Amino acid sequence: MELVMIIFSSFFSANWLTIMFGLMLSLLISLINMNQSFMFSLDSFYYLSSVSNLLIFLSCLLCFLSLIATPEEKSSYLYMLCLTFLCFVLVLAFSSSNLLMFYIFFEASLIPTLFLIIGWGYQPERLQAGTYMMLYTVGASLPLLLLILWHCFNLSSTSTYMLHLVSSSSLGGLVVLVVYGAFLAKLPMYGVHLWLPKAHVEAPLAGSMILAGILLKLGGFGMMQMNFCFNMKIDMYSFLLVMLSMWGGFLATMMCLRQVDVKSLVAYSSVGHMSIVAAGIILDTSWGIMSALITMVAHGFSSSAMFCMAYFSYKKSHTRNIPYMKGMLQVYPILSMFWFILCCVNMACPPTLNLMGEMVIVPTLWTFSFWLTIIMGFMIFFSASYNMYLYSAINHGSFSSYFLGGQNMKGYNHMTIFCHLFPLILVFFTDIFNLFFN
Repeated sequence: MELVMIIFSSFFSANWLTIMFGLMLSLLISLINMNQSFMFSLDSFYYLSSVSNLLIFLSCLLCFLSLIATPEEKSSYLYMLCLTFLCFVLVLAFSSSNLLMFYIFFEASLIPTLFLIIGWGYQPERLQAGTYMMLYTVGASLPLLLLILWHCFNLSSTSTYMLHLVSSSSLGGLVVLVVYGAFLAKLPMYGVHLWLPKAHVEAPLAGSMILAGILLKLGGFGMMQMNFCFNMKIDMYSFLLVMLSMWGGFLATMMCLRQVDVKSLVAYSSVGHMSIVAAGIILDTSWGIMSALITMVAHGFSSSAMFCMAYFSYKKSHTRNIPYMKGMLQVYPILSMFWFILCCVNMACPPTLNLMGEMVIVPTLWTFSFWLTIIMGFMIFFSASYNMYLYSAINHGSFSSYFLGGQNMKGYNHMTIFCHLFPLILVFFTDIFNLFFN
């Protein structure tokens, strides 16, 4: 609760340094809370588990880094207000113990995101991108709202802990589609993903960082909450969702190979990575949940860093078209080094956290179907292919005339990328994931 109060107090300050100081305090408190495996409060609407603590830390860190990466916007009070309010809503969503309140905060996170896209987007198409995002996410979540209200009228409670206790039988059948549908559109799963590339292409840097790094994780966290509340069982419909998710992830990785917009390529790679998260959570095994959590954290840092690199490269070349960004190795070798590291991380090279997430899901997929493992193998292969294509197309060849010479990377550029990469390395020296193996 101290974390919520610190972020809320930042609303009343128009000073960039004050907001940054508040986010730094929030980071420290979230790190302290990560030492607690489970905290529950009966007299309030919040609880903290190991999963929510990790995602709250991710939310505070990426909001902090998004402000560092865009110092040119620090004079805009509305811009900082949108980011601070978004961080506030995300912390409340990840720490809510009431299913109805979680749904409200889940939908409220769309409001500041929509303002960021419409207010600080690049092209007139940002209005269409915002419309797509609202229609897909809100439309898919309305059946879930009806289910939550039905439980509220019948049980007189929407507490997640109470629903878990009174759920004597597991939910199955078409109800699985209703429960998971809202969150599969948020992840998103292939087929309901069209809003994501449009939103990423039109969003400013902070919008892309938070959208890819945190907001997509709301879908995975919500699916974990549904598994806890309703004791979801594996039936034909659940297995159908797993098959659609994995096959859609394979198609998304294939589509990355034919993208010419660097932000669109990173957006489609997010669809592929989130398909692993959806499959792991729906199968609901200890290894599946473990893989989903690792992949969410790893993707949160890596995708946010890749959007940062796309923005920094755009500032140098004034284009997001991959063929026109070629030759960066000759002009900006440090930028090329960061591209190489991030492409290796995104393709799950050892020893990265992304590799751990992909390897842990393989035994779970093998248990349920051999064909799921085959699809996963093709996803890994094509993931390496499009990341190699991305790096070679941007950095090799004769440099384009679009590049502006003499503009070196600023210190905040280096700091932003390093702060994304450090958690992916230091997490190997912690035991934050060991809870799921016990």
